[in-house]
Amino acid sequence: MVILTNLSVEDPEDESPLLPEAAESTTSTPVFYRQQVIPCREKFLTRKYNLIFSLILLIGCYVAILIPAYFPLNEGKSLSDDYQYSSDQAMLNRSAPLLSSPCQPHWCLDHLKTLSCSAGLLDLPVFVQQDQAVQWNLSPPLGLQGSEEHLALALASLPQPGLPPSLRRDGSCRRCVVVGSGGVLHGSHLGSHIDQYDVIIRMNNAPVCGFERDAGSRTTIRLIYPEGAPRSENEYKNTNMVALVVFKSLDLDWLTSVITKQPLSFWSKLWFWRDVVDDIPMKPENLKILHPEIMHNTEEVLKRYALNHETSVPTLGASAVVMAMQLCDQVSLAGFGYDMQHPEARLHYYEAIRMDFMKAQVVHDISAEKLFLRDLVSAGAVTDLTGAL
Repeated sequence: MVILTNLSVEDPEDESPLLPEAAESTTSTPVFYRQQVIPCREKFLTRKYNLIFSLILLIGCYVAILIPAYFPLNEGKSLSDDYQYSSDQAMLNRSAPLLSSPCQPHWCLDHLKTLSCSAGLLDLPVFVQQDQAVQWNLSPPLGLQGSEEHLALALASLPQPGLPPSLRRDGSCRRCVVVGSGGVLHGSHLGSHIDQYDVIIRMNNAPVCGFERDAGSRTTIRLIYPEGAPRSENEYKNTNMVALVVFKSLDLDWLTSVITKQPLSFWSKLWFWRDVVDDIPMKPENLKILHPEIMHNTEEVLKRYALNHETSVPTLGASAVVMAMQLCDQVSLAGFGYDMQHPEARLHYYEAIRMDFMKAQVVHDISAEKLFLRDLVSAGAVTDLTGAL
């Protein structure tokens, strides 16, 4: 808009307006100008409010998605009550006879042989040894191809990389229990029974402290990868050994750094998908490397149960079961079983995440693993203490 400030609209003789319309427009011009400023300010405020509203709406959407996975929709109803697993007493009744009766030598292997998949699950090496000259044909986690130099450095730093004498087959009968992280373990009161087994196997950061009543207090072997290693020193106090499951070459470098107390560089740590611990409070002789053949043969067996027969990475739980069958005469499972038909059930015994959280993962074939474990239970090769398979 153009404002003519020097234009005269008055008669020079009597100073009367020559153009009344012009005079009126001249006086109204400032008002018209102010009216143009106000909408601009309101428009700015409207954009600001829209941005704030959009952020609130976005946060609300995230909350609507995430909160149901961590908290029950019905506050008066606990997660453990949402889905009725076997009663606590039934679990104890299932476990007690196993512990009260004598250990049965070769029980697991004898019953395993009745399954068609048994050939790939017998006589597997458990830990990588320094004197083993192996030609790796597969990359991690199914092999160590491309990681030979990293492996050599890690083995050189391990005083006793192979199977310790306490776990070797010396003729004595040994019982194992593989403790999973499943929510079925919550409220089971199996802790005192679990602690009576000769070998107790756990995975990653599944806690013991604070959950002794349900999960027990001892650990013989804890299978981990760097991102899943427990962060609390208390979790290592009653642990005999920690075994690294190699998923990438950098995992071996991490193990070497833990043993030698020389932290990894900042750039190396960027390749982990989450922060990793710099130290494990255990003696170097108590650190091991799980033999990739355990993972590879577990994966080969799972292909038979997969609907599309495609390759999927086995969970540490399934691999731990196969490892246990190499070490013990009798094998029991506790805390196993993902029931995707009940998404409201507790996923883990130590946190409130619900079962439907597992729908987001695409790495593991949970259905194939469940069928595999069910076959082991049906054949009598292993015993499911918590009854969720």
